[in-house]
Amino acid sequence: MGVVNVTPDSFSDGGRWFEPGAAIDHGLRLLADGADLLDVGGESTRPGSRRVPVEVELERVLPVIDGLVAAGAAVSIDTTRAVVAERAVERGAVIVNDVSGGLADDAMHATVARLGTVYVAMHWRGHADVMDTLATYDDVVTDVRRELAQRVASLRAAGVRDEQVVLDPGLGFAKPGEDNWPLLARLGELVADGFPVLVGASRKRFLGHLLAGPDGEPVPPHERDRATTAVSALAASVGAWCVRVHEVAGSADAVRVAAAWRGGRSEPNRAGGTP
Repeated sequence: MGVVNVTPDSFSDGGRWFEPGAAIDHGLRLLADGADLLDVGGESTRPGSRRVPVEVELERVLPVIDGLVAAGAAVSIDTTRAVVAERAVERGAVIVNDVSGGLADDAMHATVARLGTVYVAMHWRGHADVMDTLATYDDVVTDVRRELAQRVASLRAAGVRDEQVVLDPGLGFAKPGEDNWPLLARLGELVADGFPVLVGASRKRFLGHLLAGPDGEPVPPHERDRATTAVSALAASVGAWCVRVHEVAGSADAVRVAAAWRGGRSEPNRAGGTP
C-alpha cells in the first residue's frame, strides 16, 4: 500500500503532493514501483496535529481519487469520517482505512456495513493532539489485541461481515518508542486471531529513534526507508496481509523475498524430505 498524502503537514512528506495533479502523478509513480493499493489521505495524523473541517478533507481527496481510479488504480481512503468514506467509495475507492477503528465517528461502522467495502480498523485511543498521553499499557500486545477484539465486536454488531475486516496494530499511535517493538516481534499473535493484518511502520518515530546517531538525535523521516524495508520483510514473513509505506520499491522487493522464503519452507529438500 503506497501512501498518497494530500496534506500540507504530514510528518513525512507534508506539502510535497498537496496539489491534486502532483498527488496523482505521485500515486502513479508508486504504482510503477510495485504498489498494489494507493492510500489517499487528506488529514494529517502526525503527533500533535489538529483536525481539518470535513469540507476541506473532501476537497483534498476527491479529485485525487477520481484521477487515480480513472488510471486504473485500486484506491484506499484514509479517513476517520463516515461521510468522507462514503463519498470516496462512491468515487471508486475500494477500501476504507480508518486509523480510529470507528471510535472517531459513531456512524462509521454502520456506513461500512451498508457500503460492503473492505475496512481497516486500526488500534487507536485518541486523536493526534492527545494520543501520546494515552500510552499506558499492562502488556501492549495483550492490550492491543483485546481492544481490537472490541472493535471487531462493534463492527459485527453494526452488520459488518468478518470478510470485510482488516486489523492494524496502530504502530506509533499512542505507542511512543519501545511499545512498538513487542507488537512487531509478536505480530504472529495478531495474525493468528484470524483477520488480515496491515502494518504501518513506514518512517515512524520509533524507527528514527532506533537509528539515532551518537548524539541521540533521531534520523529524519526520509532516512528511515531502509529500516522500513526491513520491517516490511519481517512483517510479511510472519503473514502480514499488507504493509503501508511511503517508498514502495524497496518494500515491494522485500515482500517478494518474504513470500519466497515462506514458500521455501514447504518445498522438498534434495533428499526428498521436507525441511
